[in-house]
Amino acid sequence: MTTAHEHGLRLALPSKGRPYDATLDFLADCGLAVSRPNPRQYVASIPALPDVTVVFDHSREIPEKLRDGSVDVGITGTDSLYETGEEDDERAAVIAYDLGFMRAQLTLAVPDAWIDVWTLHDLADLSVRFRDRSRTLRIASDSPNLTRQFLHRQGIYYAEVIEQPGAVESAPMMGYADAISVLTSTGTSLRENRLKTVEGGTVLHAAQCLVANLVNLRRQPEKVAPLARILELVEARQQARDLISVVANMRGPSAEAVAAHIWSQPDLAGLQGPTVAPVYGQPGSDGTWYAVTVVVPTTRLLAAVEHFRQSGGTGITAIPARYVFDRHCRSYEALAARLRGTGPLS
Repeated sequence: MTTAHEHGLRLALPSKGRPYDATLDFLADCGLAVSRPNPRQYVASIPALPDVTVVFDHSREIPEKLRDGSVDVGITGTDSLYETGEEDDERAAVIAYDLGFMRAQLTLAVPDAWIDVWTLHDLADLSVRFRDRSRTLRIASDSPNLTRQFLHRQGIYYAEVIEQPGAVESAPMMGYADAISVLTSTGTSLRENRLKTVEGGTVLHAAQCLVANLVNLRRQPEKVAPLARILELVEARQQARDLISVVANMRGPSAEAVAAHIWSQPDLAGLQGPTVAPVYGQPGSDGTWYAVTVVVPTTRLLAAVEHFRQSGGTGITAIPARYVFDRHCRSYEALAARLRGTGPLS
C-alpha cells in the first residue's frame, strides 16, 4: 500500500555539518520547520507541508540526486552544483538563487611566505617559472573542475589541480600542494594556516540555492503545488528581511492631510505609501487622531521615528516584518514559464 508521501515532492537537504544546521534554520525562519525525530534517519517531514518528503544527503551529492531523478528539488551551494555539472542543466535548474545564507567565495590562496605573489598575474608568472625548472605548480582544491576551468579562462595552463575533498588549507603545509583553491567566507581558516588570498583569484561567488529537476516536475505536475508553496514562503520571507513596520498615532484635520505630511519625505513613506486609519478615542476626546503605518528598511528606523515625532506622532511602535507577499510570486512565475518551455533554465 502506498502513502501520500511516496507520491509527494521529494526535497533533498544537506545531511550534516554547518550546511545542515544553516539550511534547517533557514527553512524554520521561513515557516517551513523540518521534523526529524530521529537524527539517524535520512528521511524527515515538514509539518506545514504534508505532501513533502525531506531526504538528507551530502551537499555535493544533491545535484547528482537531482540529475538522476531520485529527488525533485534540493538546497545546495552553487559551488556544488556547478562543480558537478552544467549551469543550464534542465535536470538541475536553479529556481531560487542566493537564499541569503552561507555566502562564500571559492578563491585561490598561496602561502604568506610567497612575498612576490599577490595577484593572479603573479601566480601565472610563477607557474611559467616552475615549468622552466621542470616543475608543475600544484593547486589543491575540493572544487577541481571549477578551479581548472577558471585557470584556463585566465590563460594559466601550466598548473595541476589536485582534488582534495577535505582539509584543503593544510595542503601547502603538508607538502601535498603549492597553493590551494578553497571556499571561504571569513578568511579565518586561511589566516590560521598562514595563507593569503590572491587578488583577482576569486573563482566563484558561492551561494545556497533552490534547485529543481524540471523533467520530474513536468512528468508529475502534482508536485508543482507544494513547490509553489515553498517558493511563496521563501520569497516572502526574503523580501521581509531588513524591513520594519513603524506605527504612530498622529493628530490631523483629515486622513489626506496626515498622508500628505508623511509624503513630505518620500523615502520614509513606506513601500507604496502610508496606511492611515482613524483612531476612535473616548467620547468627547479632543481632536481627530489617526494611526499611521509605514514599512521601511531597518536601517531607516530611527529616521522614520524622528519623522513621526516632527509630525506630532506619539505612541510609536516598531515591529519587524515577517513576510512581504507581492501580488504574484516572481520565483513561481519564472518556474511555471520554464516548465512551459518559455523561460530560461537558470
